[in-house]
Amino acid sequence: MKIAVLGAGMVGRTIALDLAKSFDVTSFDVSAVSLAILESINPKIKTEKKDLQQYHQYADFLLPFDLVVTAVPGFIGYKTLEAVIECGKNVVDISFFEEDALQLDKAAKEKNVTVITDCGVAPGMSNLIVGRYNEEMQIKSFECYVGGLPLHPQPPYYYKAPFSPIDVVQEYIRPARLVENGIEVIKPALSEREKIYFDPVGELEAFNTDGLRSLAHTMKHIPDMKEKTLRWPGHIDLIVALQKAGMFDEAPVNINGLQVSPLDFITKKLINDWKLEADEKEFTIMKVVLKGNKKIIEYHLYDEYDVATKTSSMSRTTGYTCAAAVHLIAKELFSKKGVFPPEWVGNDKVCFDFVMNFLKERNVHWTKEEIIL
Repeated sequence: MKIAVLGAGMVGRTIALDLAKSFDVTSFDVSAVSLAILESINPKIKTEKKDLQQYHQYADFLLPFDLVVTAVPGFIGYKTLEAVIECGKNVVDISFFEEDALQLDKAAKEKNVTVITDCGVAPGMSNLIVGRYNEEMQIKSFECYVGGLPLHPQPPYYYKAPFSPIDVVQEYIRPARLVENGIEVIKPALSEREKIYFDPVGELEAFNTDGLRSLAHTMKHIPDMKEKTLRWPGHIDLIVALQKAGMFDEAPVNINGLQVSPLDFITKKLINDWKLEADEKEFTIMKVVLKGNKKIIEYHLYDEYDVATKTSSMSRTTGYTCAAAVHLIAKELFSKKGVFPPEWVGNDKVCFDFVMNFLKERNVHWTKEEIIL
């Protein structure tokens, strides 16, 4: 099977490297540097420099491929996915875009293709878990806490971005959707801050972000649902200060005759300031809590940078989940046509167990705790 991976950033690279163990993989990206890094690790993976915003070219260069992975920045994610579907290709997507992917369901069915969206760690694994237990219990509430953080935080940010800083900033400014008492409510991003202790790292700060994604529509019967992002204490104080200073404003400001958007400026700067250094240690931490039927189900994840493979934890936890979904389609374990968020994949126990085992084989370990009330 021939697979095209669109995007050769940290996560896209990890996906390509893992899939290359089983498939014929070609990676596409506009960055020659990113492609060169991938080639240096595995020369057998074909690479091609391509401006992935030239959507009219997709029909030609995707023609030889059986399946496509979209691992592009969120701001081009929806149009990329739309273009791939139009080409009639099965696809697994991890692009964190603002638009509703389910709007593409009709097109996917017309093209007779299988599309699994938001298939990373969160969204992704959190959805998969909800989907599985929705088949086994009457869920009364869902909570998700997740963060990808440097192991040794340094001021002023106390943060490094294990994926696109552009997507991180969007996470900070996009209003958060939550469900309370069966009603979808909109709250500002960064709101309802609280400090929570997480073993083994200690105290972290949690705050609202727009992480429910498709769950707000597909799991409307669950009365209470929320997702909160985790950061080291101190980070959000700085972000709020930047926000209040207007640094996330999109309206251009005249600077010596040049029209410059503060948001464009700060995003460009943070790409360098938040860049993980080579071999810099970081970790992913996550907790999913489901309550109902007089019991609590908790799933926990703690994963660190892999020294042996020199792979970031966020790339591993996100990328391997995506790669698992590719195998689900390739092995025809999941072959329904249309657009499917992970909760509609995880409801099948065979698919759920496959993904969990796939991650375990790659030393990404989820632990389950069940508490009887």
